[in-house]
Amino acid sequence: MPVDTNWEFWIVSATLLCGAIIVIYWILNKFKQRDPNKPLPALLDFSKSFFPILLFVVVLRSFIAEPFRIPSGSMIPTLEIGDFILVKKYAYGIRLPIIHTKILDIAKPERGDVVVFRYPPDPRVNYIKRLVGLPGDKIKWTEDKQLFINDTIVLTQALEDYTIKNKLTNTKAVRQLSETLPDDESHRVIYFPGRSPLAGEWTVPENHYFMMGDNRDNSSDGRVWGFVPEENLVGKASLVWMHWNWQEGGDGFQASRTGTAVN
Repeated sequence: MPVDTNWEFWIVSATLLCGAIIVIYWILNKFKQRDPNKPLPALLDFSKSFFPILLFVVVLRSFIAEPFRIPSGSMIPTLEIGDFILVKKYAYGIRLPIIHTKILDIAKPERGDVVVFRYPPDPRVNYIKRLVGLPGDKIKWTEDKQLFINDTIVLTQALEDYTIKNKLTNTKAVRQLSETLPDDESHRVIYFPGRSPLAGEWTVPENHYFMMGDNRDNSSDGRVWGFVPEENLVGKASLVWMHWNWQEGGDGFQASRTGTAVN
C-alpha cells in the first residue's frame, strides 16, 4: 500500500509557523497597550484562527489515529481496493512526527497484526501487510505455498473460492483458505493457481519483523525486500470506516464495508 507521507512535514511545519507568529507577536507587544478597536494584523489573525485546528490535527494523526486508503490488492481478502482504514498510531508506542523517535513504549507487535509501516527501501512511503514473523523466528515459504514458522507448518483450512475482480477477465475465482498463525486467531488468505516463485527461508533479526500480504501471490512483501525495522512501524490497522473504489472497474461505494474490523 504505497502512500506518500509528505503531508506530515507540511502540516507540522504549518502548525509550528502559526505558533511562532503568535509567540513573536506576543513578545513584541507584551509591554504595549493595544487599541481594542484596532483590528489584528491579517497574518496574526490567520495564525490565531488556524493554529488550534492544525494542532488538533497533528496530535490526532501523529499520536492517536490516522486514516489511510488501500490502493492495491495485496491484502485481499482482508482489505479490498478502495477501503479507507483507521490505524491506531499509539499501538506500538508514541513517536514524534517527522523524526519518528519513540518517546513512550506501549506494547509489542504480535503475530497476525495488520501493520502499517514505512517501506524499508523508501521510508517516505507507507505499506500495509500482515505481521508473520517476530524477532528470532525462522520463516519458510515453499514452492507449493506452505508456510512454516520455526519449522512448524501453519495450519490452514479450505474455504469457498474467493471471487476477485481482474481488469482483464473481469472476475476470477481463486483459492481461499483460513490460516491460523501461532498464538493468533484465524484470518483469510487467497492463492492463485501455480507454484510460488517467492519460495525461500528467512531468519528474522533482532528488532525486525517479517511481513506478508494476505493475497499471497500478488504481494511485494518480506519475501521480496526483507525485514521491517522496529523503528519503521507506524501503527496497527483497526477497522474499515468507508469503502469507495472509484478506479476503472471498481465497485464504487459499498456501505456494507463500513465498520468492518481488521483481523
